[in-house]
Amino acid sequence: MELLSPTGVIDSFKAALSDSLLYARLYECEVAVKKNAFRTIWLHVERDAFREAVEHVCELQEYPHLAIISCSDLGQAVELTYHFTIYYGRRFAELSLGLRVDLPKTDLKVPTITDLIPGALFAEREIQEMIGVEVTGIPDSRRLFLPDDFPDGVYPWRTDETGPPADMLRVLPGRQQKQC
Repeated sequence: MELLSPTGVIDSFKAALSDSLLYARLYECEVAVKKNAFRTIWLHVERDAFREAVEHVCELQEYPHLAIISCSDLGQAVELTYHFTIYYGRRFAELSLGLRVDLPKTDLKVPTITDLIPGALFAEREIQEMIGVEVTGIPDSRRLFLPDDFPDGVYPWRTDETGPPADMLRVLPGRQQKQC
């Protein structure tokens, strides 16, 4: 496996996804006492090319590390960002890679990547129950964090009508409850 430079990684995604790659950005900063370079690549892909993009990540690193799938309720859509690390264990070559895909709320579906990265199962189960994204083909769709008696169709991380009702929310000590 050839190690690509950060710009080489971006170029490889441009070649693999062409117009389905909506944008690619590279951020670099110096960290720690020795001022080592820390590089992060942010990619935004069309939903139809999402699976192909993850397959490409697996071509760059045979076993990429998926840290987490973060998500945001954008109003009309839900944004999912898959946070990968590639080239880990290679001194000064490690790259952080954020792969973003937006799903319209009218069709909140994304394919599973557990056949490529088995450890993605827990993060996929989390986004299903917390934000209401249906992960198609997931081998185990049981709830992971919410109790079995939690109401169906209520998603704790949503900010729309499917989010938790006010009577389910708890105000932390020292804070004031918002008035709607």
